[in-house]
Amino acid sequence: MNILFLTLAEINSIEDRGIYQDLLRKFRNEGHSVFLVTPVERRKHVLTNFEKKEGVSILQVKTFNIQKTNKIEKGLGTLAIEYQYLYAIKKYLKNIKFDLILYSTPPITFAKVIEYIKKRDNSQTYLLLKDIFPQNAVDMKLIKQGGFIHRQFLKKEKKLYQISDTIGCMSPANIQYIISNNPEVDPAKVEENPNSIYPISFNYSFEDKAAIRNKYDIPLNKKVLVYGGNLGKRQGLDFLLETIHNFNSDEIFFLIIGDGTEYQRIRDWFRVYLPNNAILMQRLSKEDYDKLLAACDVGLIFLDSNFLIPNFPSRLLSYLEMGLPVLAATDVNTDIGRILEEYNSGLSVRAGNLEDMIEKLNSLLKLDLKNMGINGRDLLLKNYTVNRSYNIIMNRMRY
Repeated sequence: MNILFLTLAEINSIEDRGIYQDLLRKFRNEGHSVFLVTPVERRKHVLTNFEKKEGVSILQVKTFNIQKTNKIEKGLGTLAIEYQYLYAIKKYLKNIKFDLILYSTPPITFAKVIEYIKKRDNSQTYLLLKDIFPQNAVDMKLIKQGGFIHRQFLKKEKKLYQISDTIGCMSPANIQYIISNNPEVDPAKVEENPNSIYPISFNYSFEDKAAIRNKYDIPLNKKVLVYGGNLGKRQGLDFLLETIHNFNSDEIFFLIIGDGTEYQRIRDWFRVYLPNNAILMQRLSKEDYDKLLAACDVGLIFLDSNFLIPNFPSRLLSYLEMGLPVLAATDVNTDIGRILEEYNSGLSVRAGNLEDMIEKLNSLLKLDLKNMGINGRDLLLKNYTVNRSYNIIMNRMRY
């Protein structure tokens, strides 16, 4: 099959590890012809270009700056990207007939591109729903409920769902949310297709892990609880900082690794409070990040308590891959905590409930973390592999 994958993520190589790269490699390795359309922001000074490498075809489309820029350029860039993609596809991929169009949210503004190719080629369309927008922006008070901007984005969201033959959701709670809040969507075309990776094994000895901790000045005699990934508003990081400030134990140490819009604010907090039970590190390379994760004891997930949508952060997969049990502090709508507890691979806390958080942190010192980590790795291999995602997608294909 000829497969077109549209994404807002900047992908330069599908040999890198990641939820999209791993899935595209799977399609390539199964003998399909993969065409990837990915942005290259104008700050890179690279023109729109098309090349074949690593067994796939990559169309880089020059766009406005979308990440780490001001709100005006980000907004204009997100709206313009649909037309930029459509123009580039008509120019570079006009002679390719696509059997399947894969695309993820964010953004929700690819509808015109998808509709054009679907009509031209009679393609099947599959949405990988990674973000429920604009409701998440309303939850974060970035846009006003019922306002003009909200109504315009709602129309785009409804259009995207309408032209999608299948909507793959990250978890059962996501399925329920889409069906309950979009009665015009046929439930038969909504299914679970979660974040997935091609898992690899990391077999580090005790000496290896000790060397890694020493490299980053991390205590050897404490349980290390790591939060890794994006540091943004939706992560509910105020509760993480509140936890660090109020739980000072001789047996637990907190490690925050990442970058994002909240990094500077968190760094300022560290400079003011000078916690002796935590350190903050800026984003590492994927290889160094994986090594450091392997030397930790528990993975942390934090989400803002105001969310009405059921987020399911992809950082979970890295923790499970490393065999780390997970402590998830989330809103009541997501099901990530319930799934962890069901598989005895983690603990769940209501975001903002400090008393419960302290109780769960104390309980971690008494639990069999190694066995919980093994359960988490089993959960990953059962539910969150690219082999499963690939088979789910292929089962929807008509021949």
